[in-house]
Amino acid sequence: MGKVLYSDFEGVETIIESMMDNPQLKKAVTRTNLYNFWDSILPDKYKSKSRPFSMLPGGVMVVACENPVIAQELSLRKIMLISKFTPYAKSMKIKLTDMRFDPKKWTTA
Repeated sequence: MGKVLYSDFEGVETIIESMMDNPQLKKAVTRTNLYNFWDSILPDKYKSKSRPFSMLPGGVMVVACENPVIAQELSLRKIMLISKFTPYAKSMKIKLTDMRFDPKKWTTA
């Protein structure tokens, strides 16, 4: 039996590089990295009751909240949250102009 050479395989780095050429995937990865900073700006009592859900055009971040009470409390703190979160967004070249807090987007998963 002949010797099998496995020289046609692409390395993981090459595959990831080619995937990151897709602008939509690159945007999704950047947003996910931004969302990871959410817990660092929140008071402890809200960390398990809210999480970033999506970004709308114009730099509006939609935040899923466990219930309407949490959404209202975070709405009252919106200016403070935006000012704390903006440096993280700017470092990733994402414009953040507003936040919307939506209990309908909450899932337990």
